[in-house]
Amino acid sequence: MRAVWYDRQGPASEVLQVGELPDPEPGPGEVRVRLTFSGISPGDTKKRRGWLGSSMPFTRVVPHSDGAGVIDAVGSGVDAGRLGDRVWVYGAQSYRAFGTAAELAVVPDPLAVALPDGVSDELGACLGIPGITAHRAVFADGSVRGRTVLVHGVLGAVSSLAAQLAVRDGATVVSTVRRTDDLADLPDRLRGRAVALDSPDPGAAIRAHAPDGVDRVVEVAFSDNVDLDAAVVRNGAVIAAYATRADRPSFDFWPMLFANVTIRLLGSDDFPVTAKQQAAVDLTAAAAAGDLEISAREPFPIEDAARAHDQVDADNRRRVLLAVGGRA
Repeated sequence: MRAVWYDRQGPASEVLQVGELPDPEPGPGEVRVRLTFSGISPGDTKKRRGWLGSSMPFTRVVPHSDGAGVIDAVGSGVDAGRLGDRVWVYGAQSYRAFGTAAELAVVPDPLAVALPDGVSDELGACLGIPGITAHRAVFADGSVRGRTVLVHGVLGAVSSLAAQLAVRDGATVVSTVRRTDDLADLPDRLRGRAVALDSPDPGAAIRAHAPDGVDRVVEVAFSDNVDLDAAVVRNGAVIAAYATRADRPSFDFWPMLFANVTIRLLGSDDFPVTAKQQAAVDLTAAAAAGDLEISAREPFPIEDAARAHDQVDADNRRRVLLAVGGRA
């Protein structure tokens, strides 16, 4: 099979290799997916470059956890009726050596989720890491129906999905973008309650949309926004953070305490299994209903994997896909 891999960490152009590897075979409880697209997330590029001092977990890594394609082989204990199923894949390279940057990927059966008719492979390959993170950020503390949810960085991959999932569940969503010029880039379904953080008083602008405060915050820049969040939350709110700019954030303790704020930190590889499974169900249903709009770039050919990785690091507003096989 054609695949992308690295045997050492470093810059994409120096360590990523493209070539032939042996076809993998599914073991007990596993399926093999003949992939069409592999979805690339910032976590994939961070693993490759050794972010925060991480080391090589395996002697060789085929990167990427997300993808879409067709099941073409099953291991023992898996229903043979799954052969030929169109699926989207998540968690392929979570604590595993070989991910989706290849024509073929082997994953545990539950990680290959049936892709409904009418949902494209491209969209399916975008659901995994960002979708499951978004779902956890919104729903880890229960339904948001009738609640107000503040979603920061709503043009990003995770936050965009979080906002759409919250709207689908019946929440009032207030979102932020970094600059006023970014407001023009919002999809139609997210217009109307968006605030630019470079406005003179973003806190007042958020409060204008949520005069009683917000119940949940989906946070992409905890260190930058925590004081703003503290100023706009309702008593008992949850701040669910999946990223931060400063590695050691600080915040004013007493206002957060008196507001009884819960800070929830999200590391997607280690979410509870049941949470991932529920996220997969809900994301699939939302995609089938046409309730998810995902902005993605034209897929990169497999030979341009290094350029695709560099694109992820340069701009995470639009999903980056690698075309690893023919269309299903």
